Formats: sequence, C-alpha cells, structure tokens
Amino acid sequence: MIEPTNTTRRFELTLRKPWLGWFPKPTVVVDGVAQPTQWGTRNWKVPGADAATVTIFLFNRIWKFGEVNFTVEPGASVPLVYSAPWLPFLPGTIRPAA
Repeated sequence: MIEPTNTTRRFELTLRKPWLGWFPKPTVVVDGVAQPTQWGTRNWKVPGADAATVTIFLFNRIWKFGEVNFTVEPGASVPLVYSAPWLPFLPGTIRPAA
C-alpha cells in the first residue's frame, strides 16, 4: 500500500502598514488556522495539492478591520503584498509585488 505524501508549498507575502501612526499587528489565517505575525516579508506554508484560502486582518481589541480574502492556487509563485488601510473601517488591499 502506498501512503499519501503530505506535500506543502510556500508563497511569499509582504505585510505593509501605513507609514504614519500606530497599527496593531496583523493576523494571517491560512485554511482556518490563525497565525499572528509581524509586519514585513515572510514565507507562508500551505498544502501543496489544493488551493489555500488566506484571510488577513487587523484586530485592535475592539473590532476587526482591514480584512482581505484571497486564494493561493497550486503552482502560483507570485509574491503578494498586503497593504493595511488608513482608516479602521476600510478593507485592506492585496496585489502582486512589483
């Protein structure tokens, strides 16, 4: 009997906050598993065989804001950049890195 392999892959994500003011640390949720993180560039591990759903948000002890959702498809290797919103009632943005 052949056992299934647990393949994983990585994608690069840069988390950017606005240059002015204090902002809470972001939270990255990969397939339902929340992972608090720091601002800056990191590599995130996701399952290799299926598309992975990623949500990023900020939480300031009162409300959650700056939320953005996207899917990382298998074979996708484009680095992504999340930008936090200036105001706490706006969504964040996700774009490919330049």
